[in-house]
Amino acid sequence: MTATADSPAAPEPAPAAAKLEKQAGNPLHGVTLEAIVTALAAHYGWDELGQRINIRCFTSEPSVASSLKFLRKTPWAREKVESLYLFMLRELRRSGHR
Repeated sequence: MTATADSPAAPEPAPAAAKLEKQAGNPLHGVTLEAIVTALAAHYGWDELGQRINIRCFTSEPSVASSLKFLRKTPWAREKVESLYLFMLRELRRSGHR
């Protein structure tokens, strides 16, 4: 938008403010991948986590470090882990836990 002598240009929203607005409803915003993996392992245990998402970093000598290394390189697996984390949060909310 260009300003003319008759009408001043409306200020554009700051990029940081626009990002905050987009992230306001995102429950993953501000949660690290390490926190997600740690929470899932604590909630389900490695055995059940490996059954729910059949990837080797969960089934063969699982650890947070090996899982993070794999998930950071593998977008499809990371999406599955994030999806399971969101499912876990919904389950906890429904059962009254926070």
